[in-house]
Amino acid sequence: VQLQASGGGLVQAGGSLRLSCVVSGRSGSTYEMAWFRQQPGKERVLVTSITWRSGATYYADSVKGRFTISRDNAKNTVYLQMNTLRFEDTAVYYCAARDIGSAAYKSWGQGTQVTVSS
Repeated sequence: VQLQASGGGLVQAGGSLRLSCVVSGRSGSTYEMAWFRQQPGKERVLVTSITWRSGATYYADSVKGRFTISRDNAKNTVYLQMNTLRFEDTAVYYCAARDIGSAAYKSWGQGTQVTVSS
């Protein structure tokens, strides 16, 4: 599985961005997609996830009500709509894929920088 993330950029606080993650080589075992983010000097953390089949989602408390993850099965693309962005959302955002039966995300995109100016 190969992942290609895009859509990052510079935005003012309160603004919006939409990230995209195109998935190549997805098989039936690719179970769940996620977005992680990593701020300078900090560990990479899970922001949100979605299952390909049912569309079940998870959101970290810090982004609930502001971010929305979605997927387009026909386009093999996962999106992250980010609204009401805050300075603390500034990070490199990574998309990742997890297979059925695996606890770890083993496929990662290259990361896209999101910078929110205060």
